[in-house]
Amino acid sequence: MTWKGLYPILSLSKTVSQKGISLTKKAMKQVESRLQRNPLFPKWDILIQPL
Repeated sequence: MTWKGLYPILSLSKTVSQKGISLTKKAMKQVESRLQRNPLFPKWDILIQPL
């Protein structure tokens, strides 16, 4: 699979996450600062910038 000539970087996580855990407002702001939403499709087209 490629997109614009780039291959995705994948890794398998074998850890099980607990349900119902949410981020604090401070942690969520850090995550949201890395998101770039497309103005035409803000719910579906999101670019996540690496750290």
